[in-house]
Amino acid sequence: MDATTLNSERRQFSIKLWPPSVNTRQMLVERMMNNLTSKSTFTQKYGSLSKEDAEENAKQIEDVAFATANKNYEEEPDGDGGSAVQLYARECSKLLLEVLKRGPKRKADEEVVASENISAPRETFFDISKGQRAFIDADEAEELLRPLKEPGNSYTKMCFSNRSFGLGAARVAEPILVSLRDQLKEVDLSDFIAGRPETEALEVMNIFSAALEGSVLKSLNLSNNALGEKGVRAFGALLKSQTCLEELYLVNDGISEEAAQAVCELIPSTEKLRVLQFHNNMTGDKGALAISEVVKRSPLLEDFRCSSTRIGSEGGVTLSEALKTCTHLKKLDLRDNMFGVEGGVALSKALSNHADLSEVYLSYLNLEDEGSIAIANVLKETAPSLEVLEMAGNDITAEAAPVIASCIAAKQLLTKLNLAENELKDEGTIQISKALEGHAQLKEADLSCNLIRRAGARVLAQIVVQKPEFKLLNIDGNFISDEGIEEVKHIFKKSPDMLGSLDENDPEGEENAEESGEDEGDAGELESKLKNLEVGPEED
Repeated sequence: MDATTLNSERRQFSIKLWPPSVNTRQMLVERMMNNLTSKSTFTQKYGSLSKEDAEENAKQIEDVAFATANKNYEEEPDGDGGSAVQLYARECSKLLLEVLKRGPKRKADEEVVASENISAPRETFFDISKGQRAFIDADEAEELLRPLKEPGNSYTKMCFSNRSFGLGAARVAEPILVSLRDQLKEVDLSDFIAGRPETEALEVMNIFSAALEGSVLKSLNLSNNALGEKGVRAFGALLKSQTCLEELYLVNDGISEEAAQAVCELIPSTEKLRVLQFHNNMTGDKGALAISEVVKRSPLLEDFRCSSTRIGSEGGVTLSEALKTCTHLKKLDLRDNMFGVEGGVALSKALSNHADLSEVYLSYLNLEDEGSIAIANVLKETAPSLEVLEMAGNDITAEAAPVIASCIAAKQLLTKLNLAENELKDEGTIQISKALEGHAQLKEADLSCNLIRRAGARVLAQIVVQKPEFKLLNIDGNFISDEGIEEVKHIFKKSPDMLGSLDENDPEGEENAEESGEDEGDAGELESKLKNLEVGPEED
C-alpha cells in the first residue's frame, strides 16, 4: 500500500496535521516564553519581559494564532491541515515579534495591550461534519473533540453530523458534553449513528441524551437518524428538559404514528417554537393527529414543514385545523401528501388569518379544482407579501384558472410560481400569463406538463421574458408544435439561458387535443376571447 493510499485512509477518519495536540500547543507557549525572557538581540534592544508577563503574552499569542489557523482549516474542505499549520507558525512568529518590539508592559498600557494588540477571537461554532462520512472510535473522538475540552472555550453551537459515533466514541463525548451543557444553545446530531446496529445506536442516543439533559437549547436537529419510536424515546431525557426550544428538526427519521405520539408526549413546552420540520417520514393520518397537538401548542410557529409524510384527507383536515393557531407562519410546506379536496378546503379556512405567509408549498396534494380554488380565494385576500407559490400536480384544469389567476395578480412580490403537472391547457395558461404582467420581481415560472400548445407557450414567453429579474421558464413536457418551439426560442434569443430544456416536449401531442377544437388555427381566436378577461385588480 503506497503513501497516497494511506493518506487517503487517514482523511476518512480525520487523522490530519491539524489540529495540534494540547502538548504541542503547550510546548510552543513555553518556547515563546523563553524567547520573551531570555537574552537576545531583541530583548537587549527593547527589554525582556517578566516571567508572569511572558507567560500571559505567550498564551494570548498562541490563542490568537490557533483561532486564525483553525478558521483557515475550516474553510479548507478536504485539506490535510498543512496550510493551517503553516499559518499557525507564521502568526505566532508575527505576534511574538510585535510583543518583543513593544517591550515590557507599563501598568497604564496593560489593559490596552490585552484588548487591542492581541485580542483573541472567540470561536463559538464547533463543527466536525466536513469531509468524508466516517465511523469514529474512541481514539478518533478524543482527537476530534479535543478543542471542546479546553478551559474557557466559548462554544455555543455544535455539529456532530456526518460522523457515526460508536459506544466508545459516545463515552468519550459524554463528559465533554456534560461540561458544556450550560453554555450550548444549538446542537446538531443529525446523521450521527449511521450504520450502527440498533442496540448500539440506541445506547449511543441514550448517552448523548443524558449528557445534554438540562441544557437550555434554542435549536435541536435529530434528522436522518432513522429514530422511530425507540429512537425518539431514547432522546426522552433531553427532549423533556427543553423549555426554550425555538427550532426542532426531525427530518427523515422514520416518524411513524407511534413515534409521532412519543414526540407529542416528550416535548411538553413548545410555546417558543418557531421552526418545526417533519419532512419525509411515515406519519400517516393517525400520526398527523399527534403532530397536530404539537402544532396547536406552538402559537409562534413561523416555518412548518410536514411534506412527504403519507398524510391523507383525515389527517390533512386535522392538521389544517391545528394550523389556525399559527398566525405567524411565514413558510408552509405540506407537499407530497394526500389531502384531497376535503383537506384542501379545510386548509383554506385555516389560512384566512395568515397575513405573514411568504412561501407556500402545496404541490402534489390531490387538491383538484375545488380544493385549489378554495385556497386561491383565501390567499388572494391574505398574505400580501407572498413570494413563492407552488401548487404543482393537483389536477388543476382551465376551469380553476380564473380564480388562481386572480390570486396571482394580487401577489405583486411573487418571485417563483410552480403550477407544473396540471391540466391548464392554452386557455388556463394564457389567463395565468396575463396575471403575471405586472410582476417585476418574478424570477421563475414552471408550467411544464400542462397540455400547453403553441398559443399558450407564446403568450407566457412574451410576458416573462420582459421581467428584469427573470431567470428561468420551464414549459417542457407540453404539446407545443415545432413551429411553436421555434417561436418561443426566438422570443428568448437574447437570453437563451432563461428558457429551460424542451427535450420532453411532444409536438405530436397536439393531435390528442384536437377534439377540443383548440388547434393552431384557433390560437388567435382563443387569445381574442381572453384579451379582456378579469384576473384581478389589474384589468386590461
